[in-house]
Amino acid sequence: MTSRAQMEKIINQSFHNTAGIIVLKGGEKVYENYYQNYTADNHTHIASATKSIVSMLYGIAADRGLLDIEQKVLDFFPDYHVPGGEKTLPQIKISDMLTMTAPYRCKTEPYRKMFTGKNWVGMALDILGGSGRIGDFLYSPLLGVQILAGILTKATGQHILTFANQYLFAPLDIEVREDVQLRNQEENLAFLNARDVSGWVVDPEGINTAGWGLTLTVEDMAKLGQLYLQHGSWQGQQIISEKWVSESTQEHSICRQWKQSYGYLWWVIDEGEHAYAAMGDGGNIIYVNEKKNLVIAIACTYMPQAKDRVQLIRDYMEPVFSPVSSAQMR
Repeated sequence: MTSRAQMEKIINQSFHNTAGIIVLKGGEKVYENYYQNYTADNHTHIASATKSIVSMLYGIAADRGLLDIEQKVLDFFPDYHVPGGEKTLPQIKISDMLTMTAPYRCKTEPYRKMFTGKNWVGMALDILGGSGRIGDFLYSPLLGVQILAGILTKATGQHILTFANQYLFAPLDIEVREDVQLRNQEENLAFLNARDVSGWVVDPEGINTAGWGLTLTVEDMAKLGQLYLQHGSWQGQQIISEKWVSESTQEHSICRQWKQSYGYLWWVIDEGEHAYAAMGDGGNIIYVNEKKNLVIAIACTYMPQAKDRVQLIRDYMEPVFSPVSSAQMR
């Protein structure tokens, strides 16, 4: 049986870029710790875990009748000129984007072109479609997923951060203060390592990024996980419908490369326990296990090829905070 001391030893020895950890059991905080001189007030860039927050916003928008995920992507871009001979792009739906099953006309996203370009949504539309099959998992880290940001902006008629603050963050007493503009590589690197920025990156057109760019405290991350554990309800208010929470965290596609199921911008860890996670580069994670009534939020500093936090959680943290009884083992 793993002890708390063993768990902390593993974290200190093998997960050096951890900034903070909060564990909630049954909605109660049972563990909180900080590393690298980080404190509860510090923010970290949650990287691709931002995608799952965008999924929450899509749920809120859908609940309010502002969009339907079975709508075609191009319904929101009527002025976009479809290249001649392109037959796949007009068929792609929002749901294909949310499940990462939309095809692209490039093997890897053109990051350099993206960061020097002025219209990221337009660039993303330009690479969407091609000869690939709708329905096959193809992960978009940064550019393709920005189409979802463009759609959300058009569907709500609001700036994404404004919409998020009004309908998601404020009810949970989460503060995300400002848009963040990154004008060059130096500013980007500084942002990745900052601990005092409360904000959300915007593209050159002022649209908040859908695939990355949000900074939160580890307490904020834990609250968002607890919101999902409570099926979208917070202090008596239904922030997101129970239907969306359930559907967005069920398997809709499979990443065969990583042998992992995917929902609507959520990674599905264990369908039997209804365990799922928002995961970002560096090891940032909001992990929810509904069967074990457990939320684990881990904030991390930027580090390429960081060690797998899901393995840390499953092998060393769950046994501490949700141990299996002898009766369950029989």
